[in-house]
Amino acid sequence: TSFGSTLLDVIQSGLENHDSGVGIYAPDAEAYTVFADLFDPIIEDYHGGFKKTDKHPPKDFGDVDSLGNLDPAGEFIVSTRVRCGRSLDGYPFNPCLTEAQYKEMEEKVSSTLSGLESELKGTFYPLTGMGKEVQQKLIDDHFLFKEGDRFLQAANACRFWPTGRGIFHNDAKTFLVWCNEEDHLRIISMQMGGDLGQVYRRLVTAVNEIEKRLPFSHNDRLGFLTFCPTNLGTTVRASVHIKVPKLAANKAKLEEVASKFNLQVRGTRGEHT
Repeated sequence: TSFGSTLLDVIQSGLENHDSGVGIYAPDAEAYTVFADLFDPIIEDYHGGFKKTDKHPPKDFGDVDSLGNLDPAGEFIVSTRVRCGRSLDGYPFNPCLTEAQYKEMEEKVSSTLSGLESELKGTFYPLTGMGKEVQQKLIDDHFLFKEGDRFLQAANACRFWPTGRGIFHNDAKTFLVWCNEEDHLRIISMQMGGDLGQVYRRLVTAVNEIEKRLPFSHNDRLGFLTFCPTNLGTTVRASVHIKVPKLAANKAKLEEVASKFNLQVRGTRGEHT
């Protein structure tokens, strides 16, 4: 590609980790087009039959008022979270970023997020030079991300760590942005309880505000582009921490029930837990 990425950059993680769920990553936005022969069948398989000839619909968050509280009595849902991934237009993804680009992006993201107001107003914490006290506070709040797992390490997604990485959260701790973890931006809205409508509306407001100031990487056919082909299109993923003690005691049964509804079972620390 024009960013200098090769087929090896795409497949490296899968070559080293044969137990990968997908095993390929896009080192930059162009990789989805240049290596389409490899990406397209995988995208079709993962995204439920999204064919080579299909086109992602234009950006539309839908009727944000159509979603309500999934568990008004508070019997089952402990907390609700909706997130999306975004990449900054004009920059490659992790494996091709230089140290200078990491720093430049962090600067742009930090100043953009510092301009957010009302409910979204908060603080940006760079990982570089982070004091022990701040670090512990972010760990206690389950906000701090660690250096990538072996899948991301093998994909060269953790270079120059912790340069350019940072975390932003609002004062109420219901809105969070990860800068340069797996993606340039992971934008997260969450709160205790089951009010999906409130969580989703906050996310949509935040994404629209950020997009006014930072152009995102977008492709007419695939929608929003990120590092992993599992996160394309809207890149939105919603999850709930839910109390199902009897079902959770039988992991196989839980997986079976979940797959019936096209759901994924994850632990409290996200993917692979």
